Amino acid sequence: MKRKSAIKTILHALNHFFVFFTIVAFAITCCTALFVSIMSKTMGIVLTAEHIEAAAKLTFWNVALLSLLFTVIDTIRRKLTVERPVNRIKQAADKIMQGDFTVRIEHRNKFASDGMFNDVIDCFNKMAQELGSVETLRTDFVANVSHEMKTPLSVMRNYGTLLQTPDLSEEKRLEYARGVTESARQMADMMTNILKLNRLENQQIYPNAVEFNLGEQLCESLLQYETVWEKNGIQIDTDIEENVRVLADAELLSLVWNNLFSNAFKFTPAGGKVTVTLKTTEHHAIVRVADTGCGMSPEVGAHIFEKFYQGDTSHSTRGNGLGLALVKRVIDIMQGEIRVESVVNQGSVFTVTISRAQ
Repeated sequence: MKRKSAIKTILHALNHFFVFFTIVAFAITCCTALFVSIMSKTMGIVLTAEHIEAAAKLTFWNVALLSLLFTVIDTIRRKLTVERPVNRIKQAADKIMQGDFTVRIEHRNKFASDGMFNDVIDCFNKMAQELGSVETLRTDFVANVSHEMKTPLSVMRNYGTLLQTPDLSEEKRLEYARGVTESARQMADMMTNILKLNRLENQQIYPNAVEFNLGEQLCESLLQYETVWEKNGIQIDTDIEENVRVLADAELLSLVWNNLFSNAFKFTPAGGKVTVTLKTTEHHAIVRVADTGCGMSPEVGAHIFEKFYQGDTSHSTRGNGLGLALVKRVIDIMQGEIRVESVVNQGSVFTVTISRAQ
């Protein structure tokens, strides 16, 4: 293997030598012929065969020496500015092929290589980062799903077993079927949220932000729960400032409002009240979502943004503890802030602060 590599290197160097030899020989021959022709005509010099033969030999060796010098210089240049960065990229690519997605390539000195190699290195590092994120997403998804799917699967299995009971009444059959359907829905929602959360946690490439009216988005998100507040007789109080524009990812931000509104209506009893306000400062938009629900203790409030944490187990069948973790991650991505104030049996207030469009 080493012998083949050495032979290949020698042949490569010889090829470069002959290329330079041809170019230098052509250039020197043309220049010499032009120079001698002009000197002969202007000064009346007569060149003999001996003179031409001696000049030809001297020119040949000069061309050979210059070609050798150019070959050595070009070989060193290529080794430093081309082969080294290419070998580093190749070694990093080999590590990625072996499953090591933590590999990164440092930038080359602009004086030591073509600046375009740094562009290639940037693309390579971003690719490695994204591949690592996808791998982390996969492993996290498998770990989280294997742990959190046990409960709904157990419920579905139990109801499935009960559905096989002989002489089962129609009322019981419908009850067990609803239990299977609800567990399946819960499992599907959980997998969707796990995928969203893992992608947000591990990937650093996000869609470009756009400027939009925040008040309109809040109203649209709130109206999705109209049937919920009408069914439970929940009072809605809004104070939304007009023409508040933000520069953000509208789809990600809608996840925030949907989760906050969903929690507010879920924990607010019939006849309670949910309040949504939007106010502004010079540089920020401040959204407050308040409810008159069960509230939570300081101990619970300290953990509500953790994955799969559910402080109120009485509502656990209607959620999977991922909503507020999603909210926190989205707000962090947008370099905003979210705070919660809560009193047991009085309600909770979530306050989101994000930058306004300038």
